[in-house]
Amino acid sequence: MDAVDEILAQWNRERPDLDVGSMGLIGRLGRIAHFLTREMDKTFAEYGLTGASFDVLATLRRSGAPFSLSPGDLLSTMMITSGTLTNRIDQLEKAGLVARSHNPDDRRSVSVLLTPKGLATIEAAVTAHVATQKRLIALLSPDEQAALDPLLRSFLVGIAGRASG
Repeated sequence: MDAVDEILAQWNRERPDLDVGSMGLIGRLGRIAHFLTREMDKTFAEYGLTGASFDVLATLRRSGAPFSLSPGDLLSTMMITSGTLTNRIDQLEKAGLVARSHNPDDRRSVSVLLTPKGLATIEAAVTAHVATQKRLIALLSPDEQAALDPLLRSFLVGIAGRASG
């Protein structure tokens, strides 16, 4: 039994006419996401980052050398507005983790690139982040992890497809 089971039992008692089975799955996914996010945020904070700033730095890092993308390319990987991205870049630039670079052939064209400090920060933070993720999923056996991953992938593909179209 978990906290979600208690909620389901209450609904079943109060509204036996409702099939609240989906509430169990979604409630558990939400609670799991909350706990996972909280633990990962602790890791990010050790490096002076938030989940949002980590996302920008990690996107630049995984793009490969020279670790530079246009704001449009950054935006296409994130579910945020351009104003939100501009604010994140401004904050990272103030911290010395990224820099804006103008294209000498077209001054309207800007790239965002990791600074040496930003590269060092994301290298350390992503290493710690992966360790945190491994620690968190270790609560499941390797067989449970292997069984859960394709189920979640299928669910994500389906829900993302429905949301986008």
